[in-house]
Amino acid sequence: MNKDNIVLIGMPGAGKSTLGVVLAKVLGYQFIDADLVIQEKENRLLKDIISQEGLEGFIQIENDVNASIETKHSVIATGGSVIYGKEAMEHLRQIGTIIYLKLSYRTISKRLGNIRQRGVVLKKGQDLAGLYEERCPLYEKYADIVVDCENMDLEETMETIVERILTIVE
Repeated sequence: MNKDNIVLIGMPGAGKSTLGVVLAKVLGYQFIDADLVIQEKENRLLKDIISQEGLEGFIQIENDVNASIETKHSVIATGGSVIYGKEAMEHLRQIGTIIYLKLSYRTISKRLGNIRQRGVVLKKGQDLAGLYEERCPLYEKYADIVVDCENMDLEETMETIVERILTIVE
C-alpha cells in the first residue's frame, strides 16, 4: 500500500501543523510541514516568496514542491493554499489519505491574528471571509475524510482522525 501517508489540509489556523506533530508521534510516523519544505528549498520565508514572486509565483512554487514530496509513513501538514495546485493535490492523493480539518469561519478568524504575517495567500482586495468561501469547496473536493473540528480540542480531533484512519486501513 503506497497510500500510507496522512495529508492534512484546511484553512490557516485550522491546526494542521500542531495536530500533525502529535498525530505523527501517536502513529509512529514522521512529520513533514510542507511550508517548511518550501522555505528550505527556496531558502526564503513564505512571506518573502509571496512578496517577491507574487501570488501566482508562490502558488506555482508550492505546487511544484508539494508535487515532489516523496515519503512513507508520514503525516504531511500542507499550507492552506495547497488546494490551488492541481498536480500537488493529485500527487498527495496518490501517496496518502487526505484529511480536511474543517472549522467555522468564526473560529478561523478568531485563531488568526495578523494573517499577512502568517504568509496567507490573499488576492488583491480579498479578505479572510472571501478566502474562506473560495477555499472550503476545494478542501471538500479533495478530502478523503472530513473531520469537523468545531468544539473539539486537539486530543479529541486526534482521536477522531485515528479512528477514521483505522476504518480505512482495515
